[in-house]
Amino acid sequence: SILAHCRKHGIWIIADDVYERLYYCGDDCAPSFLDLADAADRIVSTNSFSKAWLMTGWRLGWIIAPTALMPDLGKLIEYNTSCAPVFVQRAGVVAMSEGEPTVLHTLARFRVARDFLVAQLATIAGIEAASPPGAMYVFFRVQGVKDSLEFCKRLVREARLGLAPGSAFGPEGQGFVRWCFAASEERLLEGVRRLREFLARGSRS
Repeated sequence: SILAHCRKHGIWIIADDVYERLYYCGDDCAPSFLDLADAADRIVSTNSFSKAWLMTGWRLGWIIAPTALMPDLGKLIEYNTSCAPVFVQRAGVVAMSEGEPTVLHTLARFRVARDFLVAQLATIAGIEAASPPGAMYVFFRVQGVKDSLEFCKRLVREARLGLAPGSAFGPEGQGFVRWCFAASEERLLEGVRRLREFLARGSRS
């Protein structure tokens, strides 16, 4: 329905497909507008080697866009970054040609970490955490929290636990917190312990 609405009104869609391979629902990739698009659609899909191939910091990715847009995109990249360094481009080629085992290993590891963190959060009173179908984050509600940013600031200061405030992702995220589970079970368990103790002190804002 989103694609149909945008087609009707001539609206461009910029799709963030960076997490498409980190999808836990059985398919190789998460659903994408590209699955439904035709050549005339105003869709720009952005992607990256940062997540599934664990190349965060290499600043390498790709864009799928209508052919008519490519000359202007080329100019934009040329005058902003010129190009990715050659050794980074070569690393991307190796990732595409030989990196599938890494992607599958990462997916399996993150699935276990996701299930572990969601189960641990479920043991804390006042937390509502659904299991995400993709990516590497649990986005959960903390009952009684009215200001997510202030809550997360206090969490860092008083419990030494760094989580992202849900309000950073839009007003609908107020009262929510985002936790990245790309970590060992030991670190996740320690984080849950700190959160539990923080909340037990009545530290909600």
